[in-house]
Amino acid sequence: MSELLHLVLEFAKTGLFSVGGGLATLPFLYEMSDKWGWFSHADIADMIAVSESTPGAIGINMSTYAGFRTGGVLGGLLATIGLATPSIIIILIIARFLARFRNNRYVEGAFYGLRPASIAMIAAAGINVAKVALVNLSAYAQTGQLGDLFVWKAILLAVLIFIGQRKLKWSPVIFIAISAVVGIVLKF
Repeated sequence: MSELLHLVLEFAKTGLFSVGGGLATLPFLYEMSDKWGWFSHADIADMIAVSESTPGAIGINMSTYAGFRTGGVLGGLLATIGLATPSIIIILIIARFLARFRNNRYVEGAFYGLRPASIAMIAAAGINVAKVALVNLSAYAQTGQLGDLFVWKAILLAVLIFIGQRKLKWSPVIFIAISAVVGIVLKF
């Protein structure tokens, strides 16, 4: 099977089962990284940064970015189509039969079970992102010093942005811009 077709099928699977929004695609991206090696876990952290700082739905942005990293412009286009197609088909089917689905106890039960599953998948993905962004296992392995295990500047920035976002209620764009500037300053 060609790599581009494989890419489309993997993202179609992701689009079909990533219930809960764009961040729910993360466990599937980690699986693709581990299984197919198209991109690394660090690349996923970069994808999240790019996706969060560009307009549009994060799942679509991430599929486009991952597809582009894997197969160029055509890969980006095909991965995006692969991710979106299952949702479009399901939405069209549900819209057609909405009156029947609206009060169906099985549908209500399914959504009742899907909500916590979505939260768990997003939380698991968040933990993976935190490991990539906030922990430095290679430095710790070299020195054995507990202080080298954590990326303290990144942890401090994450905590300050979290507190700032909760207290100040500014637009996320402002926090993204502040984070980018701080990242540039701290990296030098």
